[in-house]
Amino acid sequence: MIRRTPFVLLSLAALSVAASTSVHATPPLTRDNGAPVGDNQNSQTAGEDGPVLLQDVHLVQKLQRFARERIPERVVHARGTGAHGHFTVTGDISRHTRAKLFQPGAVTPVFVRFSTVIHGNHSPETLRDPRGFATKFYTTEGNWDLVGNNLPVFFIRDAIKFPDMVHALKPSPDTNIQDPARVFDFFSHVPEATHMLTRVYSDYGTPRSYREMDGNGVHAYKLVNDRDEYVYVKFRWDSRQGEHTLSAAEVEQVQGRDFNHLSSDLMKAIERGDHPQWDLYVQVLAPDQLDDFDFNPLDATKVWTGVPEIMVGTMTLDRNPANIFQETEQSAFAPANLVPGIEPSEDRLLQGRVFSYADTQLYRVGTNVQQLPINAPRIPVNSNNQDGALNAGARLGKVNYEPSRIAPRPALEHARASALPLQGSTQQARIGKTLNFRQAGEFYRALNATGRRNLVANLAGDLRHVDDDTTRYAMLSYFHKADPEYGTRLAQALGSDVTRVQALSAALSE
Repeated sequence: MIRRTPFVLLSLAALSVAASTSVHATPPLTRDNGAPVGDNQNSQTAGEDGPVLLQDVHLVQKLQRFARERIPERVVHARGTGAHGHFTVTGDISRHTRAKLFQPGAVTPVFVRFSTVIHGNHSPETLRDPRGFATKFYTTEGNWDLVGNNLPVFFIRDAIKFPDMVHALKPSPDTNIQDPARVFDFFSHVPEATHMLTRVYSDYGTPRSYREMDGNGVHAYKLVNDRDEYVYVKFRWDSRQGEHTLSAAEVEQVQGRDFNHLSSDLMKAIERGDHPQWDLYVQVLAPDQLDDFDFNPLDATKVWTGVPEIMVGTMTLDRNPANIFQETEQSAFAPANLVPGIEPSEDRLLQGRVFSYADTQLYRVGTNVQQLPINAPRIPVNSNNQDGALNAGARLGKVNYEPSRIAPRPALEHARASALPLQGSTQQARIGKTLNFRQAGEFYRALNATGRRNLVANLAGDLRHVDDDTTRYAMLSYFHKADPEYGTRLAQALGSDVTRVQALSAALSE
């Protein structure tokens, strides 16, 4: 009887699979509990422009599982270099925000972690990749993390696609080798990635040094003032050292000498007293200005062309870590680390990151990750969170709840969240204004002749490894839609049919 049980179970399973495949030509995508997925492209939102809903269990499960795929190395941004410094306010945006770190004259200690995104902890820093630019501000009202990249946009606009994107960019599970065929197979279904792909395949995808690259918050955030009025903003770090990049030929030369060139350059510069500096700029939009554009300004694949910048202050990095593991590797950044006067916008990608980054650090480092010196606020913490592994806190007293008359801890009115007007119904649908290609073309045309030539050569080098005809022509049509010269030069470099590319491009809509 015992020996026959597996056969019976297997037979029942086979019948179940047969029943499933009789309805679907291929097995449907499911959640971990086996339930079929209704939409794997769009998060549930409160109306077209409202925030993402926590009830979207598929989104939450994807982000939770994705955050737990590696231990202990970071899933993304594994290779990093950190430095300490300070941020000094020299401008005045106090009319827009009550955040104390942005009040005139404020000086705030910071820790910055620069990183490569896709490749592993000991990978060469010469590899083409976006570069992380994460800044932890130790403010007088708690820590604020501005977690961004050197490039101003991203590949996707919805967090539900983040695990898929990284899976495609990471090495293949059957060979452990990064495969351009997998990369472009994914991106051929994601036309909004055309802008980011154009930037990362330009020479900006291989910076000469961390000191010589700009940083971007990428997402739109909200600044809230004392009257509970909010505006939407984007943050940008402007390198006072200027922006300098490497061509593909220069990358090979540098890699032969020092594949740790980004880390070594930053540490040596600080050691010799050549302290790098960045000016922080913000762009500001009032809520009623969001509809003034033919794209959605809360879309992380877009830049705010034509919106003026306001200089806020200057950051100086002047001290290297004393212990790389304790400071750089145990540093934990998350967009959820906010302070009064700064809030997330309804950007769908940011809304997912607010959850997933903090959740990742709880898993990667531990429940009490924010008690570690590099992550701990410089002010007292009075939460009712308790216990957990490796708890080094010093909470005292018998009250670990709220409200209480024994040991009251009042909430502060000025720390309340702003009010967002909402209307409509929940939905799972893409944003209304996509504009997938125009800004990629604008960036291409802004490059000089050498920059355009290098971009085409870099892209063609990887697209040449894509054997699937449909995928290759889909990608070529995206680049042609962005700019006809751009797409034509790529097609010619690959020996592809330009007429076919033109026809596919003409059938695309923004």
